[in-house]
This record gives sequence, structure tokens and C-alpha cells, in this order.
Amino acid sequence: MCGIFAVFNYPSDINAFRRRALLLSKRVRHRGPNWSGCEISGNNIVCHERLAIVGVDSGAQPLTNDDKSIILSVNGEIYNHKILRKQLKNDTQFKTRSDCEIILHLYAEIGIDAVKRLDGMFSFVLLDTNKNRFIAVRDPIGITTLYQGWSSSSPDTVYFASELKALQDDCDKIISFPPGHIYDSLTGETTRYYQPIWWDSDYIPTTPTDYTLLRKTLEKSVRKRLMSDVPFGVLLSGGLDSSLIAAIASREAAKLAASEDGIEDNEVDERVVTTWTKIHSFSIGLPGSPDLIAARSVAEFLGTDHHEYTFTVQEGLDAILDVIHHLETYDVTTIRASTPMYLLSRKISGMGVKMVLSGEGSDEMLGGYLYFHNAPSAIDFHKETVSRVKNLHTADCLRANKSTMAWGLEARVPFLDKDFLDVVMTIDPEEKMPKEGKMEKYILRKAFDVSTTGDTHPYLPDSILWRQKEQFSDGVGYSWIDSLRDISEKSVTDEQLANAFKRWSKDTPQTKEAYWYRDQFESLFPGDHCTESVVRWIPRKDWGCSEDPSGRAQNAHNSSYSKDVSSIQAS
Repeated sequence: MCGIFAVFNYPSDINAFRRRALLLSKRVRHRGPNWSGCEISGNNIVCHERLAIVGVDSGAQPLTNDDKSIILSVNGEIYNHKILRKQLKNDTQFKTRSDCEIILHLYAEIGIDAVKRLDGMFSFVLLDTNKNRFIAVRDPIGITTLYQGWSSSSPDTVYFASELKALQDDCDKIISFPPGHIYDSLTGETTRYYQPIWWDSDYIPTTPTDYTLLRKTLEKSVRKRLMSDVPFGVLLSGGLDSSLIAAIASREAAKLAASEDGIEDNEVDERVVTTWTKIHSFSIGLPGSPDLIAARSVAEFLGTDHHEYTFTVQEGLDAILDVIHHLETYDVTTIRASTPMYLLSRKISGMGVKMVLSGEGSDEMLGGYLYFHNAPSAIDFHKETVSRVKNLHTADCLRANKSTMAWGLEARVPFLDKDFLDVVMTIDPEEKMPKEGKMEKYILRKAFDVSTTGDTHPYLPDSILWRQKEQFSDGVGYSWIDSLRDISEKSVTDEQLANAFKRWSKDTPQTKEAYWYRDQFESLFPGDHCTESVVRWIPRKDWGCSEDPSGRAQNAHNSSYSKDVSSIQAS
């Protein structure tokens, strides 16, 4: 991924503004430390900070067509770029090997409908100088981040950036640009381009589970995301989601190792190129934490080159302000889980790794959070999964993107593949619901349980495949959460919490920990225009989900299940 900063219809001398624009773009340079670029046309400016993953030697941005009538800055990856190249009607000469250049030429052929053809994770801004048209786009689920801003001193000027910090001083109104939408300056409107059938929560699917389709679609999703010219790895917590991604990636790497020329998939149409033929896996936790123990077990089973890191509670606490600076949120759940991920990303980046696979998204689409046990009906269960998927950009996607990009590391999330989403979100919710004898995410576990098929090469050991859900912030070590509560208790007085509504009439903190984070956020991002860009994870209290997002607070955490598996520590 990369960093974007762009301004459309600047009211004064755009060339004089160039220096200011470069300084604002520099605020997101951690996202793209490999190269910086800037293009000016008319009263518009587009800046880019590049992290080189594909087309390393030739993909500097902003990208332009031959006559520079189209200027493009992209943050993301287009997995089907080679397929789209073959589908172009015009005889197009590509100037780079970058996967993002296809957007230029596809737009030149079919206009803004080009975005509907893209398969990937992306945010981009595109300037069409012939039409004086500026468009901005964010991927369907919001895996990448994008912010839009305005200044009351110049209401016709529109700002875009990958992070809030690049806009906070020059804009007095800022929003998180909505996923699955496109902004078009010709109309001044932002419209939805991504609307699959399941997006309407009134649609209740009745399709039975096709376990083979479920498995093969996720495998294909992982295969797409191995597109890389640089070393990559897998974030491995030892939970079901990250372990499945690691297992699939390991199988694909084994295929690559067996072929001198790489792997060509007729559907994915992408060759896997990497300097490693053995998967590297990475985990982090407090010493002796559940995640470290489980991840070690998975890595040993899969034969990955495993890297295990520990952090102390004090190291985590010392990083909180930096985490809030990079995450640009005060949400309790996000900050708790982002801190270990932020620390791990620094270690991984220090090894020269630029891309990792991560397991976000599965819990939302499959009802994996423990409070889903209390869903009153299949219809309610389905509507909640749709709602959680729609809001992934406010929490898990935000964490995965910004925790890693703080250190120039790109996280790819196979579970949020459009094809995989279409499969999972159109399955009868009755089959997805946890119930007596069926633990959360049962259909995913069963799809990868080959014990009854005669397959002698299981994806994962039963102790992992049927391991119960842990919140990431719990799994890295229960004392991490306890320590955050303790320091919040010491940092915030009872009187301060009781009068929190006087300081923050909107979204008033309900706990001392929430107050502590909010206070630090405002020290970095003062003003309502910054606060209003934050969306918090809201618990379903009516389903027994407490204000405390820790998995330990859920009654189902210690529930027993009919499938008996040995403990991870004993295995």
C-alpha cells in the first residue's frame, strides 16, 4: 500500500501551495517510504508516497498516461490486473509493471465504471484534465483507508488523504470516505458502486452450505494475494482464521517451490514471485500467552519458518500514544488489539518484509464473536453479520491497515475477497448460527476438516481447527487487558469520569479506559472536525455483549462443545 494526498480546485496559486502539499504528504510517508511523487495540473495537485510491492523498479506514482491528461495515485493492490490488461479493447502500451496502471487505461476506455471491474483492495484519486474531472474511490469493504476534507474558507475545494493527520490542519470538516463509493467532481456527488445482493439486510439467504465451494473460494483468495515481488509472511495468532490462512499459503508456497518457473493459475492469472519459497510466520504476545502457544503449535505443524516475539506490559503501555497517533481513533477495542499488532509490525518490517497475510473479517461474516451465541433468531443473526461486515472499515480493517502501515508493511486480508464474501453471505444463516453441538464458525471449520474425506494431509490439527474464539487483545495475554484497566484507573479520577459528558457531549466515554484514550486522542487531534471522523465499535448489549469488548466478558467463553479436542498446551 501507499500514501495519498490530493487537492482538487485549490483557490490560490497551486504552485505556491506545492511546498505545503509536500509537507502534508510527508505526514503519511510511513505508509510509502520507497518513493515520493507529485503532479500538478490546473489548480489540482496529486501527491503520492509509495510502498513498492509489485513492479518495484517501474511503478513510481502518480501514474500518468502518455499525454498526462490522466493522473492517478493509488493506495492498494489490483489482483486481477493481468486479466484486465487482456480485456482492454485498445492496443495499449503499458509503461510499468505496476498492477495499478491498469486503472488508467481502463478508465480511458469505460470511464468511472472501471472501478466495478477491479478485484483488490484500493483507494485512489484520479484527475482527468481534459474534463477537469476529479474522482476518488475506496474499495468495497474499506480495507484501505481514505479521508475526505473541506475548508469553510474555500468550500469548493476538496481534499483527500490516506490518513486524518494530513488533513487536520487545513480542513475544518473531515469524514472517513465511505467504502464501496465513488466521488465524482462533475456531479459533486458520492455514490455507491458496490451493492451485492446480500448488502440489503432485508434479503435473507436460503442457500445451503457448499463446503467444497467454501474451501476452494478461500484457497483462491489466498492465491490471489500472494502476488508480490518482495518477501512476504503471515500473521499467525494461533486462532482459526490466521491459522487457516497460513495453512493455505503454505500449500501454495510448496507448489511454488516445486516449480522453477512459478505457478500460473488460469483464473487468477498471476505468477507468484518471491525471494522465499518457505512461508515465514510471525506471532506476538506476552510471555506464555495463549496466542504464542497456539501459534507455535500451528507453525510446527505447517513447517513454517516461525518468528515469535514477546513484549512486556510496559512496552505496550509506552506505545499507546504512538498507536493512537497512527490509528487515529479512541475506540477501546481497536486500541487494545492494535498495540500488539503495531509492535509486531515494527519487528517484521525490520526484517525487510513488506507484505503479510492477515485473518480479519471472518468473525463478522460468520458470526464468530461470542455474543452471536445469543442471537434470538437466524434472521437477527444474519442482519447482524451484514451490519458488522458493513462496518469493518471502522475497526478491524482500520487496525490491520494502520497498525502495519505505520511501519511500511502491507496487510492483505483473504477473508474479505469479494467472491468469498458472496459465498459466505448468501448461505442460510440457520447453518451459520452457533448452537448446541456447533461452535461459532462451524461451517468454516467443517469446510477445512478433511478427517472424513480420506485426505491424509489435514490443513490444521484438531486442537487448532476447533479452538474457541479469543479476542486478539485477550489472546496475546490476559494481563495486557488488566494492565490497561489498571493504568486507566490511576490516570482518570472518579470525578473526571462522572463529568465526562461536560467535556464530551457526543460519544461520552463510559469507562475510565475509554476516557484515557479519548484524552490522548484529543492531544494529537484537537477539534470536533477530527473527533467526528471516528466511529467506535458498539456492543450489542441486548445480546449480552457487555461494554467491555474482551472475549472473557462473554458467557459463551467457557461453554463446552460436543466435539472433544485436546488442549493446545498438551498437544
